[in-house]
Amino acid sequence: MADPMRIRAQVAGDKATVRVLMAHEMEAGQRRDASGNLIPAWFIQEVTATHNGKVVLTAEWGPAVSKNPFMQFNVKGAKAGDKIAVTWKDNRGATRTDEATVS
Repeated sequence: MADPMRIRAQVAGDKATVRVLMAHEMEAGQRRDASGNLIPAWFIQEVTATHNGKVVLTAEWGPAVSKNPFMQFNVKGAKAGDKIAVTWKDNRGATRTDEATVS
């Protein structure tokens, strides 16, 4: 299983700013190892964020996204104590979901 995501959600006015740091190797499948063999592709394909169970963000990613990707987004109407969950799925079928409380 992958390492947990670091999620921070802070409210400011009528919205919360959510910052997410994901732990993933994100291999594009175009590099070669020391023996000259292609390193197989391994990257996050889908990202979904929910606010108290309601989907607020969906994204489709590809192999061009960097290792350990960072993303930031705003959620309107969020307040302290609400739950923000982020889920990713990679091209090998692995998934990871982590949750944070808005502060």
